[in-house]
Amino acid sequence: MQNEANSFQLPAKSQILEWLQAVKDPEIPTISLVDLGVIRAVELDEATGKVYVQLTPTFAGCPAMDYMKRDVERTLLSHGVPAVEVEISLREAWSSDMLTDAGREALRQHKLSPPPVLGNQVLDLDFLEYAECPNCQGHNTELRTPFGATLCRAVHYCHDCRQLFEQFKPI
Repeated sequence: MQNEANSFQLPAKSQILEWLQAVKDPEIPTISLVDLGVIRAVELDEATGKVYVQLTPTFAGCPAMDYMKRDVERTLLSHGVPAVEVEISLREAWSSDMLTDAGREALRQHKLSPPPVLGNQVLDLDFLEYAECPNCQGHNTELRTPFGATLCRAVHYCHDCRQLFEQFKPI
């Protein structure tokens, strides 16, 4: 008798990534883990029918990682994937440059200023001061505090529309 997992035809990696678009960051429900750049790898094992997913947190102490891991597992299992293994990895640090263009737009929809693209080069710390206002798209802003509601956010003030807003921190 054949093992059920062995008789399952795994979908293409592109289909897996499409399904994972439904897995949202629990603190920013407008952005998927794929567009946030937290999903670092997806591997398929045709012999066992298992899908391996590697997640890297935006910050090492991110309290939402277990929730994200369970949501990835639930999503893939609900699409009929017979076996899922999700690994939380700190081998490669997450960078705000891993955000996709769709992810940057999703942050704006949540009224968070997306971080600037740094090109993996930090020449000085002036990049912490820069933020585009998600309310009026103005650049006449200032950093009020690098400590926002969560570790991954900083608070800025826009002099054009006179609103406080949070920026997803560049790292």
